Amino acid sequence: MRRSLAPSQLAKRKQGDSSEDEDWHPEATPKRRRGGSVSGRRESYVSPFRKPLTPLTNQPVCLDSSAHEAFIRCILSKPFKVPIPNYTGPLGIRALGLKRAGVRKALHDPFEEGALVLYEPPQLSAHELIKADKEKLPVHVVVDPVLSKVLRPHQREGVKFLWDCVTGRRIPQSYGCIMGDEMGLGKTLQCIALMWTLLRQSPDAKPEIDKAIVVAPSSLVRNWYNEVGKWLAGRIHPVAIDGGSKEEIDRKLVHFISQQGLRVPSPILIISYETFRLHAAVLHKGKVGLVICDEGHRLKNSENQTYQALNAMSSQRRVLISGTPIQNDLLEYFSLVHFVNAGILGTAQEFKKRFEIPILKGRDADASDKDRQCGEEKLKELISIVNRCLIRRTSDILSKYLPVKIEQVVCCRLTPLQTELYKRFLQQAKPEEELQTGKISVSSLSSITSLKKLCNHPSLIYDKCLEGEEGFDGALELFPPGYSPKAVEPQLSGKMLVLDYILAMTRSTTSDKVVLVSNYTQTLDLFEKLCRSRRYLYVRLDGTMSIKKRAKIVERFNSPSNPEFIFMLSSKAGGCGLNLIGANRLVMFDPDWNPANDEQAMARVWRDGQKKTCYIYRLLSTGTIEEKILQRQAHKKALSSCVVDEEQDVERHFSLEELRELFCLREDTASD
Repeated sequence: MRRSLAPSQLAKRKQGDSSEDEDWHPEATPKRRRGGSVSGRRESYVSPFRKPLTPLTNQPVCLDSSAHEAFIRCILSKPFKVPIPNYTGPLGIRALGLKRAGVRKALHDPFEEGALVLYEPPQLSAHELIKADKEKLPVHVVVDPVLSKVLRPHQREGVKFLWDCVTGRRIPQSYGCIMGDEMGLGKTLQCIALMWTLLRQSPDAKPEIDKAIVVAPSSLVRNWYNEVGKWLAGRIHPVAIDGGSKEEIDRKLVHFISQQGLRVPSPILIISYETFRLHAAVLHKGKVGLVICDEGHRLKNSENQTYQALNAMSSQRRVLISGTPIQNDLLEYFSLVHFVNAGILGTAQEFKKRFEIPILKGRDADASDKDRQCGEEKLKELISIVNRCLIRRTSDILSKYLPVKIEQVVCCRLTPLQTELYKRFLQQAKPEEELQTGKISVSSLSSITSLKKLCNHPSLIYDKCLEGEEGFDGALELFPPGYSPKAVEPQLSGKMLVLDYILAMTRSTTSDKVVLVSNYTQTLDLFEKLCRSRRYLYVRLDGTMSIKKRAKIVERFNSPSNPEFIFMLSSKAGGCGLNLIGANRLVMFDPDWNPANDEQAMARVWRDGQKKTCYIYRLLSTGTIEEKILQRQAHKKALSSCVVDEEQDVERHFSLEELRELFCLREDTASD
């Protein structure tokens, strides 16, 4: 047979088995019959694409075992099915987009050991169950076990109280409360548990709220963000605003406030009071389920813009967190209560007439018995109203969990230089005589500041002496010859001497770190000079530091491997809410008129996570205005413990006469 040499045929032969070509012999091809049909011609040609059949033999064929396993597994695996109506078994992730029919179930098991149940539906009899609509039955509200297993007993009680308040179960038609636990009791964690529960469940088996806003002092914004991350480990993604341009912040806020629906992608906004005030217009456009105000004593003045911006927010549920709810007077206390539950104490005028005047009259040292009794009755009435929406536990609870705290008031004698300057100032400026007229003028307020600075260190008033201001005329000659304010001279100030000694002893005999707190940044400058001359490593936080940086330095200072020995803190900038458990000694260099500021600053080291014994030194200059300030604090704290902590028989302090005593120096005493 002749083989075609046409290119197409050659290609075909190439594709086929090459063996066909090699074994081909012309004789082997059967002779074609003459007149053979076309089909006969086709038979002789075998397409190269056809595979030969397997030969039949009697040997059994062994299947590959893995293929067989896969085959059986495929038969046994359940295909995706729509669940049967009224099926209550686990739907798992598979029931995509399916409404659970029939009986509703709580999100977490209320009968599990250690479950924290916030709401229990009423028990129904069998008859009522048959009649009831299964799709409308209320369900248990149970705190997520992830959180409930880390909550301490007092925190569980706190979460239950908060939940009852914000859902209107404690006071009908009122949805706010004040979380007034003292510093270090875990207010942040309790509020995170509350938010997480409200965002995920309600007796109605759907979320109670869709969004929440946390407003905090700027130095705590990052702290809140970290806490949410720490306790809820990635279950929720909050938006924290700590800096950025105005447009950028506006964009984020518009995005946050316009989110809607059952599951909001980022349901928590954390923002500082300042940023909130500046961008309030954006946030007022939408509704928010819950507003939490951390360090809420920022809202003690209902006239300021921050208060008004927050109050205009369309949000019924409000929680105000403050370790020191009453600071100076009862009207500030009214502002806080009015913010969370408007109308519960009437208007400000009504409150003043009904409560404030009689209570303060009864607490004056010169009060008559009738006034006292009336004051006490009014106090009881006020406490009974406010207690329905205020929860407060003192830090005594903490002593179970925390190491010992030793607080010492250290009275430091003035140095001869300070004494001379102090006396000369009182002779020249005569602040006492101005008070005789009964008027408190601006100059008497600046006199107070000058005296406080002099108690800290004479170099703080050196400039005033140079200019020969009133009270410091001719005071320059009292300073030692060749004195320069550039060098730090601890021996010129009684308190500085004691501080220098405390730091040196701590450094040489322990591995402890120290927090130094002062009300004046000028005093912090002095501390810096002292640290440089003594070669101590330090960090400093005051009002000039950006929010982001604050969080970083706190984190760094708290790590045990960090070599920094001293943390300097301006009590105004960072006194509130900071967690400085890396240190266990704290020096309060000067007292503040407001006891809350001091208490806030002193609670920085003695809080959850602290492992060492804490030492707190409050330095005072003997016989000076500073001791009077401490007495004033005692009076305000007594007012607070009467109203907030309900203590009986707190000593009465200070009639008006004693205010004049601020301006006298007592040298004959070890402590006034």
